[in-house]
Amino acid sequence: MAENIANLNEIKSQALNAFLNEFGEEATHCVCAPGRVNVIGEHTDYNEGFVLPMALPMVTVIAGKPNATKICTIISASSAVTSVSKAQFDISDRSAIKPGDPKWANYVKGCVVNFPNSLTGFNAVVTSSVPVGAGLSSSAALEVATFTFLEAITNQPVADPVEKAILCQKAEHDFAGVPCGIMDQFISVMGKEGHALLLDCRDKSVVQIFMENLTNYVFLITNSNAPHKLSSSAYRERRDACFEAAKILGKKSLRDVSLEEIETLEKRGASKVMLNRVRHVLNENLRTRAAMEALQAGDYERVGDLMNASHDSLRDNYEVSSPELDTLVNSARSVEGVLGSRLTGAGFGGCTITLLKEQSVSQVIDKIKQTYTGNANFYIAKPSAGARQLDCR
Repeated sequence: MAENIANLNEIKSQALNAFLNEFGEEATHCVCAPGRVNVIGEHTDYNEGFVLPMALPMVTVIAGKPNATKICTIISASSAVTSVSKAQFDISDRSAIKPGDPKWANYVKGCVVNFPNSLTGFNAVVTSSVPVGAGLSSSAALEVATFTFLEAITNQPVADPVEKAILCQKAEHDFAGVPCGIMDQFISVMGKEGHALLLDCRDKSVVQIFMENLTNYVFLITNSNAPHKLSSSAYRERRDACFEAAKILGKKSLRDVSLEEIETLEKRGASKVMLNRVRHVLNENLRTRAAMEALQAGDYERVGDLMNASHDSLRDNYEVSSPELDTLVNSARSVEGVLGSRLTGAGFGGCTITLLKEQSVSQVIDKIKQTYTGNANFYIAKPSAGARQLDCR
């Protein structure tokens, strides 16, 4: 069976009750921000291409209250965030705040430092249903939830959601040392129920894509629980091959390169590996835009075909799949009612996403349990809302 995702009210109640227990008073503000899954558009972000994520029903909740001091105390009441429970820091001089232990609090500190308005100290509790290490963006959910909480307690919202997402991304860059792209923060800020989000990673423009006639279909996320084996050097090799190819062609990025120019690259001595990397990125951008159009038309057969082609290219051209992910994908594809299945995220571990008819979910789970030797977890997901303030009842 699929995992029972704690609903928003359960996660909110955990946060509110934990705050009362820890601080002896009731929280005055409560917010949430979701994790995300990428439907299609992998390794296109750093090539100024397109991605098509959706927000998940899994959320990070922060409940808290200003404390009229310059001290911030935040407690994790969720194993999904960290096993270390408490962080405390002084905001008298926000420029003096530095990363440290516990590591999870660095995402919070980064948001506090980057918050553009005046700020008071606060007490807060974090709870979450977003699994850590599964490639479902638990870090962005924490960042965006923190930023939304700061907006709430100061009554100073950042009007531009793009600015908010970029400031959260900067928090991860500066305080967690993770050179992440912009997709995770954008979808956590801007997610909309029933919609995916087409994000242009070049100009930061977004289009909300309503998923027409989704009623009979769901997305099944399968966590391989296989450790990520894509090292930073392997990631850089792929990224640098793309950058070098663009340079050879005299282009700013692969966004400006056409499929026909692959032949030009070959004539200029590009390796087979480089040609394959470029082939994946160019076709993945085309697939992502085609998936947007198919979603708008309610053509889920077409979306499934594009997801399958994406995985095959990630496996063969970009070489970021793994035996574990291939087993999950192939097992899912063998079941009637499955329209498409692919790895989602950077690859070599993490999750797959499968588009299927709702009545086929149990058969897919059974099939994977028969064929996969690892310990997979399953989550049923429909496109959900982005960050928002909640009532404290």
